[in-house]
Amino acid sequence: MTIAITITFCILLLIAYIFDLTSSKTKVPSVILLLLLGWAVKQLTVFLHIKLPNFSAVLPVLGTIGLILIVLEGSLELEFNKSKLGLIKKSFLGALLSMLALAFILAFAFRYFGNFGLKDSLTNAIPFCVISSAIAIPSVRNLSKKYKEFVIYESSLSDILGVLIFNFLTLNEIINAHSFWIFSLQLLIITIVSFIATIGLSFLLNKIEHHIKFVPIILLVVLIYEVSKIYHLPGLIFILLFGLSIGNINELKQFKWIKKLKPEELNKEVNKFKELTIEGAFLVRALFFLLFGYLIETTEVLNTDTLLWALLIVVLIFIFRVIQLKLSKLPLNPLLFVAPRGLITILLFISIVPAQTISLVNRPLIIQVIILTALIMMIGLMTNKVKTEQEN
Repeated sequence: MTIAITITFCILLLIAYIFDLTSSKTKVPSVILLLLLGWAVKQLTVFLHIKLPNFSAVLPVLGTIGLILIVLEGSLELEFNKSKLGLIKKSFLGALLSMLALAFILAFAFRYFGNFGLKDSLTNAIPFCVISSAIAIPSVRNLSKKYKEFVIYESSLSDILGVLIFNFLTLNEIINAHSFWIFSLQLLIITIVSFIATIGLSFLLNKIEHHIKFVPIILLVVLIYEVSKIYHLPGLIFILLFGLSIGNINELKQFKWIKKLKPEELNKEVNKFKELTIEGAFLVRALFFLLFGYLIETTEVLNTDTLLWALLIVVLIFIFRVIQLKLSKLPLNPLLFVAPRGLITILLFISIVPAQTISLVNRPLIIQVIILTALIMMIGLMTNKVKTEQEN
């Protein structure tokens, strides 16, 4: 039995690798294929009467590690200099304003049709407002550098802002001036912690001479993130600042403490660290979506009770996407279609405590929105590919 499970996992992950290799060419998001593969494995185990343990408890753990690695991977890829300030501003404001606008529209809709409290409605609306960097970033590899950078910034910031707003809503029973004061204090604390931790981790990255050096760094990053969660600090900000700092070490050479780290030597180690992070992110992301696909029930995908809500949410997502891109003076094609929901949506949904859940938001609705936005992205990128080839 153990041998069979090992062989199965190896085969599934190799198939996931093939999906990842071909997704940039076919424009079919690998997440769709991974979900289908996971679902097909479930049907096969049912047909063959194979009993497997309940994997539900593993999903949040994989999701958290995947989130850390994906944001770290994205932040390591970003160039941070004066020439990028305009792009960063567009990405940040676009992600934040469209998220807040969509969240309040959905919250008022939930409140009107279900008579739920505004705070609980907002909490349940936020998961639908976050662009999934886990799906968006791998899907835009073949776009121009300008568009790719925008998607990396926007989706990474969307992940972070979504988690920040969600935690703010769930951890504060009453939203008032005191809540915002505490939140501001938490942001200040995590910024200081990020600065100190980044110096320490950079020093270790440069000084460790043991043949195993990158795994301990990643473990420390995960540890700092998890400890920050205990104290209700926005740990994703640490991940973003750490990745941006070591990924742009050449831009920080003017600081004395950077010179002590020998930037030229550190850059070599950072490149190796980046490669490990990319491969780790792929592995965890593939496992997460395979497992989520395995846990999907067919009745959830075909649930007609939630389909109308799913369509309404998807339409609103793309209406606000058009407004955001127009205000940012960015082209609709192909950026309009790159607004998938995925890993963060699932993670935030399963993090909602029973006391704050509302009946309108459930697993079938989450699954349908994720699949619909991924399919729209797939069709949009395919159309853009054909158009580009015709122009060439």
